[in-house]
Amino acid sequence: MGAPTVGTRGVSPPAGSIAMARVLALTGDLLFGSRVQGALTLAGHDVELIDDATRLRERLAGSTDPTLPEAELLVVDLTDAELDGAGVVESLKLAGELGSTPTLGFYSHVDAAARERAERAGFDLVVARSRMAREGPLLVAGLL
Repeated sequence: MGAPTVGTRGVSPPAGSIAMARVLALTGDLLFGSRVQGALTLAGHDVELIDDATRLRERLAGSTDPTLPEAELLVVDLTDAELDGAGVVESLKLAGELGSTPTLGFYSHVDAAARERAERAGFDLVVARSRMAREGPLLVAGLL
């Protein structure tokens, strides 16, 4: 298999190497959320942006539309204090609502407390927002 290629518009996986994944992205930041969605979509993933914890829980339970495929990855914005991404994921994990769905959180590089809280909450991977912007598709591929 060839190596992923990095271009100006995102990262493209080598042909046949990564199957499309259903990704849920919990973020209240429409601008950065759209950037993440765009990069992951270019890499072949199906991304659904969700802007609150209640909708996320409903989506994970299948109550918004039981015909939608299950999430294969949850990406969480840890920069939004009102959203409390670390608390949401910790609660979902404790309630068994995430199952084996991997979690990827991103935080502001100056907020070490957010990173530590996410790690304690049980995220599979926690990265700085700048790294998410640069390497999002590669980070996702590594968790699938």
